[in-house]
Amino acid sequence: MFVYFHIRMGNTSKKLAAKCTLLTKEEQKYVAATFRAASKNSERIREEDLIKFWGPQIDPRLAQYLTNFLFGSGQQKTATCDFNRFAELYVFNVRGTVEERLAVTYNCLGKDFNEDVELPYQLLKEFCESIASTYIKIVKSSTSKRARIWIDKGFRASASYVQALGEALATTVGGDLESPHHHCNAQQLLKWLETNILLKQLSELVFVNLYGINTRSGDESPTPLPPAAPTMLPASEGLDVMPDYPAFIDLSHIVWINSHLPQKFQHKWRFLFSSHIHGESFSTMAGRIQEQGPSILIIEDTNGFIFGGFATAAWAWSPNWTGTDDSFLFTCAPRMRIYPATNYNDHYQYMNHHTKTLPNGLLMGGQLEFGGIWLPAEPFGEGNSAESCSTFRGYKRLSKEPHFRIRSIEVWGVGDKPSLEKDEDERDTSILDTNPEAKAILDMAGRTRHSEGLREDPPL
Repeated sequence: MFVYFHIRMGNTSKKLAAKCTLLTKEEQKYVAATFRAASKNSERIREEDLIKFWGPQIDPRLAQYLTNFLFGSGQQKTATCDFNRFAELYVFNVRGTVEERLAVTYNCLGKDFNEDVELPYQLLKEFCESIASTYIKIVKSSTSKRARIWIDKGFRASASYVQALGEALATTVGGDLESPHHHCNAQQLLKWLETNILLKQLSELVFVNLYGINTRSGDESPTPLPPAAPTMLPASEGLDVMPDYPAFIDLSHIVWINSHLPQKFQHKWRFLFSSHIHGESFSTMAGRIQEQGPSILIIEDTNGFIFGGFATAAWAWSPNWTGTDDSFLFTCAPRMRIYPATNYNDHYQYMNHHTKTLPNGLLMGGQLEFGGIWLPAEPFGEGNSAESCSTFRGYKRLSKEPHFRIRSIEVWGVGDKPSLEKDEDERDTSILDTNPEAKAILDMAGRTRHSEGLREDPPL
């Protein structure tokens, strides 16, 4: 059995109705159970019952936006909605086309979709804030070990940072965002929905939770259970053994930074260094972050600005620039912004110490001693952020002042820790390429090992 849907789309309803997706049988089972619980086993849901059912796990603003879609607004408002209308809200948000998601956005904000109708940017921003807020509420109520470790170690979800995450989601829509009268047209919104991956991921997770998808079999409790582990939040490694961790970043910051990492690194953050735990020493920091693979550097200055960078290469002493164009700089407070590589130059990361002819310190972007982030080895605890940086697109100074003092600094490795065995194999390979005698010796050793019945690794 499949369920077909309709949606309020003004003059374009026939065109988009043909593209409406179907609710699968597996989804029907969960959505139907949620519908029965919310409607008290009735064939229709009342608005007040649904708001009470979703309760504390949804931001009140999002509850209002969703009821606009389900029950209508203004003169079109109805007292109840049926199962089809309830189900289509889930389908369009979780796996609808970008056109369907656009129409849902219009409906949620109290408008019929029409290409000539513009949406106020301020309203769109509040819509994004309500989604971010609801996601964070779901994370905080999760019983998963992944979420609990972050929360129990002091990583909070302050209202101001959740609001900043929502603002960051909305700001990519473009236009004059500083103008209080700024409106967004349908084409801007269509492109925004198509390219805003983080918004789509957060929306999917919110609706999966609100609709009770992945609840235990047979569970029709009043409140849908969240999934075991919110997938936007990475697992932490090394944090659980810290008796008292001085957290200065927020859950919203973790989600923001993690969502912009290459996907293969998003599943885990490995704690490497904290100035509060390991001391204010450049040598100590450098020693703890070397040979740890890609990493995130996060700084809080004494003005409360939080910023940093993603380094794609393992940190190591070198007179040369390293890294790739997956590198980026970011800010978390007071605003959340990402500055990706321009490919204008390859000045992604640099670290040196105890040299007389080159700068001693850590640098990301720009020029030596004049970059996006410059942390001199001496004196440790100070830094600079340049007014301009050609390495990263759209860059603006990260700290409040060009010269800043550090209140907190920490470094996290991302993804799995690099294998030392792999590094040794690569070194062995380089020896073979340049030393025929070594190759002959290793070939003989390999034949001996084979003759003794030892198993060779299969070819990759």
